[in-house]
Amino acid sequence: VQLQASGGGSVQAGDSLRLSCAASGGTVSNYHMGWFRQAPGKEREFVAAISRSGGRTYYADSVKGRFIISRDSAKNTVYLQMNSLKPEDTAVYYCAAQSPLYGSAWLPKGKYDYWGQGTLVTVSS
Repeated sequence: VQLQASGGGSVQAGDSLRLSCAASGGTVSNYHMGWFRQAPGKEREFVAAISRSGGRTYYADSVKGRFIISRDSAKNTVYLQMNSLKPEDTAVYYCAAQSPLYGSAWLPKGKYDYWGQGTLVTVSS
């Protein structure tokens, strides 16, 4: 599956942005999907994930209550709605797909098999 992230931009603190991750060559409902980010000079970190069924979501503590991950199977796209943005949310955001291991528990922060290119989000104070 190929993933294409988009929707990044430059905003002010407190603003909102919605990132999109369009999939091709595969169906998002066949994968657990996640969003990660990497700030300048820092390691990539987990942001949010949605299970293959779409019924479960998981968030990093730093974004819980502000970000919402969702999926539109008809559009084969996963979204990350980011509200109340803070300067510390500035990063390149990546979407990723995790092949489900049937019979095993979902690991939202586990290994992801496919990655899209990043989209830059800059939040100024």
